[in-house]
Amino acid sequence: MPIKIISKDKQAHGSFNNGEILENKPIGFPQDGGELKPYSNLFYWAHAWSDVESTIGEHPHKGFEIMSFVLKGSIEHYDSKLKGWKTLNEGDVQIIRAGNGITHAEKLHSGAHIFQIWFDPDIRITLAQEASYDDYSVEQFPVIEENGIEKTIFKGNNAPIQMKTENVTIEQWDIKQGTYNMNMSKNTVVSLYCLSGIGQIQDNSVQKHDFLIVNDEKTLKITTENALKLFAISSPVQVSHPTYAMSALTH
Repeated sequence: MPIKIISKDKQAHGSFNNGEILENKPIGFPQDGGELKPYSNLFYWAHAWSDVESTIGEHPHKGFEIMSFVLKGSIEHYDSKLKGWKTLNEGDVQIIRAGNGITHAEKLHSGAHIFQIWFDPDIRITLAQEASYDDYSVEQFPVIEENGIEKTIFKGNNAPIQMKTENVTIEQWDIKQGTYNMNMSKNTVVSLYCLSGIGQIQDNSVQKHDFLIVNDEKTLKITTENALKLFAISSPVQVSHPTYAMSALTH
């Protein structure tokens, strides 16, 4: 299967608070439009940012695992378990295991950029479990070098994040000038978001905010003339349980 590239203009878009918070969404909700629908155990993926301080009011979640990655600046988070506000800075991550129900609110400070990504565990199980959350600071994540690429490991390879969602790895790849070949795992789909830089992946041109889906590739060739920063999630081609997206399509 060829690599699929979804440029920013083909992604879904959204906003909050009369445009104070803006979003491009590689994977949006069905009503959002955009080229991609949920796949594997990825249900939703939004890049949100704000040039002013703005708050998304308290709202509920159930079942899903919802992760917030602070890409730039800082945010604050409130939920019904903590019953207070917690600050997350650049590089920090939070996971909400929404379980049988939790409410939360988010405040983006001026200049903040985040990813919010929803993972689809087996909600037949998670809906019966107590909701929980964890915050992780940037210092907790291991940084390794693999095939000349510096990787920050958020999930997998002894990283601290614990999830109910099966067979997920989450990494950030910082790639210096040059050409690199990375081995890909069988039966795995790799989702890549270009955070910065210009380069080529398998001879496809890639630039900031492009979203790529890599499937059935034994190796991945990456070339950049300056530097490239990619956010990478590996997940199963076939999930072992019915996903929420699958069940929603059949009802």
